[in-house]
Amino acid sequence: MNGLYDELRVALHAVWTRRWLALAVAWVIAIVGWLVVSQIPNSYESRARVFVQMQSILPSKVGITQIEQQKDVDRVRQTLTSAINLQKVVRGTDLANTVSNDRDIADRVAGLQNAIKVTAQQDNLFEITATGSSPKLTRAIVQKLIDIFVEENLAGDRDETSQTLRFLDAQLEQRQKQLQDAEAKKTDFQNRYLGSLPGTGSLTDRMGAARTQMAQVESDLAAAQSSLAAVTGQMAGTPQSIAGMGGGATTGPARARLNAIQGQIAEARGRGFTDNHPDMVALRGQLAAASAAARSEPVGAAGAGGSPNPLYLSLRSMQAEKQSQVAALTMRKTQLQGDLDTINGKLAGDPAVAAEQGQIERNYAVLKDQYDKMLADREDIKLRGQAQTQTDAIKFSVIDPPTSPRVPNAPNRPMLLTGALLAGIFGGIGAAFAMGQLQTTFATSGRLERATGMPVIGSIGEMVTKAQIAARRRKLAYFGGGSAALAVAYVALLGVEMVSRGMAA
Repeated sequence: MNGLYDELRVALHAVWTRRWLALAVAWVIAIVGWLVVSQIPNSYESRARVFVQMQSILPSKVGITQIEQQKDVDRVRQTLTSAINLQKVVRGTDLANTVSNDRDIADRVAGLQNAIKVTAQQDNLFEITATGSSPKLTRAIVQKLIDIFVEENLAGDRDETSQTLRFLDAQLEQRQKQLQDAEAKKTDFQNRYLGSLPGTGSLTDRMGAARTQMAQVESDLAAAQSSLAAVTGQMAGTPQSIAGMGGGATTGPARARLNAIQGQIAEARGRGFTDNHPDMVALRGQLAAASAAARSEPVGAAGAGGSPNPLYLSLRSMQAEKQSQVAALTMRKTQLQGDLDTINGKLAGDPAVAAEQGQIERNYAVLKDQYDKMLADREDIKLRGQAQTQTDAIKFSVIDPPTSPRVPNAPNRPMLLTGALLAGIFGGIGAAFAMGQLQTTFATSGRLERATGMPVIGSIGEMVTKAQIAARRRKLAYFGGGSAALAVAYVALLGVEMVSRGMAA
């Protein structure tokens, strides 16, 4: 422990004996460091936060969806620091006074790209940060960026809507002319080839519809014929009269059918059917036929041997109804077969007609679909444009206005000045200590014994006269003055820094 204490005393003695060297080195290092710090320009930082509120009242069909709004805001945020927008910043701030040609503008734009940062925070909150050499200029840059941010979202969307409407109007006009030509071609083709053919649509559609109806009619006809055969079979095994006492006049099957149809008409009227109802029209036709048959049927008297069989009369009425149904279906089948023959004859006479009509129909359908879709899109965009003009789809609120920095963001000049002073002090002490190590001196008798290996009998103290004491005191005062001057210079530099900050703010 004593050895360590002795070494410390020796080191301090070596530094103190070379204190003028330490002071000179400290001054040199401090002055060089302060000069370097003074050359570092101040960098001020201004911040602002903007809140983007999406319009959620308008329906998505009329307004802009929130997804589209978010995409627009992200697009503007990402392009906010583009060269075009930064040129607007240069021309709209005091930077315009520092440029004289396009090259100067390009240099300022390149500097702004590194000095501006746009950060997206949560809940549609954006932070705009800019750094510069002047507090006023930095705040003006941030304010200009906010103006561009709002302008690009409001005016940009409306300009895009106007351009889209103009494009759609031109396309609709062109599609309308093409659609009119297709309609004229379709009408001409129908007048030349399809005017006398049954059905609607293309030849293939008409033939398909006729075949479908034919299949249905054939199925109904087979069912009707089967029912008629069943009724006829039942009639063959049913007697026309029943043995018993003679009675009054008998009623034939025609009159029985007439009575049944009249009952059906009365029932239909009771249910609220009008005369134009399809069932009423069919019943009136059957009534007319039954009335004619009843008038031609003779009224006979019942024989002594028996009376008419009611079951036979009912079966006779059902037979007449089934025969009428079979006749109608047969007539319908003949008509449909004629239609099919006509269409087949048209196709056999001119096979290219079907292909030509198919091409015309497809072209017309495609043009019609395109026109309807573009017309619907145009109306949607028109409504959106009106919504953008009359309402604010996106509302911008400046949460934190651009700050006016009073203290430079960088560099931390007081800390750097202090660091230069400390570097000078420790550099001077280190230089004095290194010089002491280079020069071979023995501050104590113990160091001499260790260096020579011989015992030291004694040591003689230094004899100092009064003149030497006075001279040493003067030198010590000069050394203290030099050290105090270094401290005063440091304090003065700090004062200059504080004054410059106040003037810049």
